[in-house]
Amino acid sequence: MLVYRFLPAARLIPAFCVGFLGWLPGSCLTAQAQAPGTPVGLQCEYLPNPLGLDAPHPRLAWRLADARRGAGQAAYQLVVGTDSAAVSQGKGVVWALAKTTSAQQRVPYAGPALRPYTKYFWRVKVWNKVGALAATSAVASFEMGLMDQKNWLGAWISDSQDKNLRPAPYFRKAFQVPRQLRSARAYVAVAGLYELSINGHKVGNHRLDPMYTRFDRRTLYVTHDVTAYLRPGQNAVGVLLGNGWYNHQSTAVWDFHAAPWRNRPAFCLDLRLTYTDGTVETIRSGTDWKTALGPLVFNSIYTAEHYDARLEQPGWDAPGFDDAKWKPVIYRDAPSQHIVAQALAPIRNVAPVPAQTVNKLNDTTYVFDLGRNIAGVSQLTAQGPAGTVLHLRHAERLYPNGHVDQSNIDVHYRPTDKSDPFQTDIFTLSGRSEETFMPRFNYKGFQYVEVTSSRPVALTAASLTGYFMHSDVAPVGQVRSANPTIDKIWAATNNSYLSNLFGYPTDCPQREKNGWTGDAHIASETGLYNFDGITVYEKWLADHRDEQQPNGVLPSIIPSDGWGYEWGNGPDWTSTIAIIPWNLYLFYGDTKPLADCYDNLRRYVDHIAEQSPNGLTNWGLGDWVPVKSKAPVELTSSVYYFADARILAQAAQLLGHPADHARYAALAAKIRAAINAKYLNRSTNLYGSGVQTELSVPLYWGVVPDELKQKVAANLASRVAADNFHLDVGLLGTKAILGALSDNGQADVAYRLAAQETYPSWGWWIVNGATTLHENWPLDAKSDISLNHIMFGEIGAWLYKGLAGIQPDPQQPGFKNVVLAPHFVAGLNQFEASHQGPYGIIRSAWQKVGPRVEYTCTVPPSTTATLTLPVAAVQRVTVDGQPVGATSTNVHVVQNEGPLRTYRVEAGTYRFSIQ
Repeated sequence: MLVYRFLPAARLIPAFCVGFLGWLPGSCLTAQAQAPGTPVGLQCEYLPNPLGLDAPHPRLAWRLADARRGAGQAAYQLVVGTDSAAVSQGKGVVWALAKTTSAQQRVPYAGPALRPYTKYFWRVKVWNKVGALAATSAVASFEMGLMDQKNWLGAWISDSQDKNLRPAPYFRKAFQVPRQLRSARAYVAVAGLYELSINGHKVGNHRLDPMYTRFDRRTLYVTHDVTAYLRPGQNAVGVLLGNGWYNHQSTAVWDFHAAPWRNRPAFCLDLRLTYTDGTVETIRSGTDWKTALGPLVFNSIYTAEHYDARLEQPGWDAPGFDDAKWKPVIYRDAPSQHIVAQALAPIRNVAPVPAQTVNKLNDTTYVFDLGRNIAGVSQLTAQGPAGTVLHLRHAERLYPNGHVDQSNIDVHYRPTDKSDPFQTDIFTLSGRSEETFMPRFNYKGFQYVEVTSSRPVALTAASLTGYFMHSDVAPVGQVRSANPTIDKIWAATNNSYLSNLFGYPTDCPQREKNGWTGDAHIASETGLYNFDGITVYEKWLADHRDEQQPNGVLPSIIPSDGWGYEWGNGPDWTSTIAIIPWNLYLFYGDTKPLADCYDNLRRYVDHIAEQSPNGLTNWGLGDWVPVKSKAPVELTSSVYYFADARILAQAAQLLGHPADHARYAALAAKIRAAINAKYLNRSTNLYGSGVQTELSVPLYWGVVPDELKQKVAANLASRVAADNFHLDVGLLGTKAILGALSDNGQADVAYRLAAQETYPSWGWWIVNGATTLHENWPLDAKSDISLNHIMFGEIGAWLYKGLAGIQPDPQQPGFKNVVLAPHFVAGLNQFEASHQGPYGIIRSAWQKVGPRVEYTCTVPPSTTATLTLPVAAVQRVTVDGQPVGATSTNVHVVQNEGPLRTYRVEAGTYRFSIQ
């Protein structure tokens, strides 16, 4: 019987706002009460109290809890040491940064070299601008991992089976803990996937560790605190290995079964025991371990998992188990020579999703409906005679006869036989009373589960529960409006984004699970407004660096087994190497992602320049899955080439490369001129034939000459009106169209598009019951018909940008200065959005009350905002009931005449009235 056992209590459901589709506007982002000016939210490498870091100069960051107007940090002081009690008193320091006059709230460690295996404690003291009062944070911690490959003591081991053997290998070792422990850490590096257990208990609540990488170029290890799992005397450690993407046995069009790294899963483990007397002992993987096959008879990250409970060996991972019949292990080479710490938000079973209904088709067939589409797994509890076989077939939709329909998601699967059915777990009962099964090394995309049994079984709706799985990134954004459809679109977008975040961004959780680059950069702003996802993106950018060819070319899916270098890539897709580091810089104010990828971006741009000396390129897929009109690939790809060159020029300036800055700024100007020379008709102010994507992509990405932006935007608005205020775009146009309109005086038109409820539109999916975004606009499309895709997800970001008007300022990134430019659009009476940036919560909310608009904004401490309000000629603006500038020293007039009024706003919450 497969049951998850946790010691100590596991966090299956985090502090997460659960409501409609998993989201509830309200108090998710409300900070815990603190004394004004107290540093809170301490993070190291963007993680709270992380274990097992390799970074030699980890980034330490904090926020201030201070709602007072004008609040901010005037100075700070950092203390880092190895004794928490001493650090709490400012003593016993390894590194003490003296009082520094600065508002900076992220500082890289710059003390003596950090030591492997060592836990460091730190705190920060802050002097506030209001009254120069000082406040000290609670003590936080970070712990270093091995830091260097030479520090591993364990050997890489596996069983002696061939990679094509289906049953998963189990491993165990018994050992003694002779005296009192102070702490224990398990360091686990795996080629494949694993679950670690000690004394019969699964360690932690992570799923699908370690994260997927290009295994022959970089391998991740995970650190666990296992102190509470051990006891004096006899102990046992168990490791179960899964295939993951390393030993891909299922066959599909991407040929992962022929990956150059493919082999039987293997692992290396150091279990480091530190005793109270200061001595250290390491229980390590080696030839003294034993191995056997067991009940997990097949596992595939792509298809499903098969489990035969009759083959269970109770106690296999506990002391006292008789392993006389188990076999010796063998040594294996490490999969790569680059084994590094996994320092990112883990995948978890984040939220249970109980079945809403069950339809009994006959005595052996039941169809469960979760009521929403998710990525994850199902857990089934059943009872029956030994040998009863249950098939759990997962799908996104049903046939009219009530059976599940997989025809929209199995199109790329190329099975060699019928033994590995798509998205179908196979569970064989042991006959030992009630049994529970949930797969360990797989996830699926589904709403419905059809359970078919070889013998009659009695099941109820309570027999099956789904678990929404994804990288457990913290929510940092909220949206709430007077339009229920808009709120549901936002929720569906978030659900699709999370359904496609598994240590790397994917396109869909069922049919592919591939890291399609185009889908990812299109949705990156949506992700960053709503979730604290930098750790996942930094890991994925390292995957980019692993995959890049010497000539600069990147594949269209990352990680890749070699597929995608010849099809699907090009600047419209693989601009991830530019756009995502730039977005991280804008949202976090951190130049490290840009610096890490700078040489890769330069090689990529240089390759396009070499292939396209005239400034135009037709390398790319173009406006993927359009409604009806398709823009020229040369136009859209050249615009992305321009965006890459411009980002590279800006990065060069930031990172201190003046010659590169001049070179790539000139290249960007050349590309822009070439695009406008060929595609812009200056007499009509149209690009190409004037369809939606042709107009919106040059507008959004800054190709249109400044003096023509309003005219081109007016033409785009006219084109949308001619299309009856419906979308006529594909992936690239979807990214651009809403922002191209709202940024250029056409916000009302953008909102009509966003709120549209008839075909083709986002709302059309919602009114037809969608709880996630689809891959194609028609509900009955014949291809490209996944019901959980993120590629049309830009609308989730636009709600923040286009309606709330919350945007980072490139001149003061990381929301050090917040750009607030709300649009009070026709047809909507109320809108509110909030985003927790590096300095705290930013809020922008407006409501129409008769002829008056009430606008409220919150600016975090240590930041300012540039607020632009649309004001009619006969209207006036007040703040807190008084004319702006007359009563508040925290709101400063920049422009108080004309249709757009601009103010510089200091930290605090303000209530403006426009009437």
